[in-house]
Amino acid sequence: MTDDAVPVPGTDDAAAKSAAAPMISMRNVEKHFGDLHVLRDINLDVPRGQVVIVLGPSGSGKSTLCRTINRLEPIDSGDIAVDGVALPNEGKALARLRAEVGMVFQSFNLFAHKTILENVMLAPMKVRGKRKADAREHALALLDRVGIANQADKYPAQLSGGQQQRVAIARSLAMDPKVMLFDEPTSALDPEMVNEVLDVMASLAKEGMTMLVVTHEMGFARRAGDRVLFMADGQIVEDADPETFFTTPSSDRAKDFLGKILSH
Repeated sequence: MTDDAVPVPGTDDAAAKSAAAPMISMRNVEKHFGDLHVLRDINLDVPRGQVVIVLGPSGSGKSTLCRTINRLEPIDSGDIAVDGVALPNEGKALARLRAEVGMVFQSFNLFAHKTILENVMLAPMKVRGKRKADAREHALALLDRVGIANQADKYPAQLSGGQQQRVAIARSLAMDPKVMLFDEPTSALDPEMVNEVLDVMASLAKEGMTMLVVTHEMGFARRAGDRVLFMADGQIVEDADPETFFTTPSSDRAKDFLGKILSH
């Protein structure tokens, strides 16, 4: 700022407040599916740049937790904020927030009738209003980043599952998200394709992307995570660094879970 520039009141305060706010904040979140209580009093802060791995047995609420963060699942009560902004209920405000939150699912959800390049270009043009040439340049760079630039002109059906999931990651990154959510991104893949997707995710983690990852890949959790949340019966039972969680879990539920998983 030059000496004669006039500061805008409150701008620095707002920026500082945003920088201090956790990237994801959940307070007293409750969620039911009918009589099933799937999330019970969830309280969670994810600082910017942190990679949080969510583990737990089937039916523990992991995927539901992930899907509430961009309101794919509405909550019954509590508060959720992303980058200091409360999650809107609906409308344009929700669409804007979803544009800031990338999500990669078990299924790839690619448009079958569009090329790989077109799949990655589409949202930045439609939602962000990017010029076609700029969207194309960015998309090609992202496809290169995930190792499949040579597949740009093919259609999804011509790619392996691992390649399609890498396209799905590139498509999410094309929106320049502030945070990435991964819901079991490798569970639908053949074993030999899993590592190619996990390697892309690990590189994102190293680059400082804020990530919340629901997975059953224990090696990845231990290698790439800054923090492990262990869920059971809709609650966060443990919240620890990976080394502590995998070597000295504090709850019987986690010990039982790890005993079953790691013995295979």
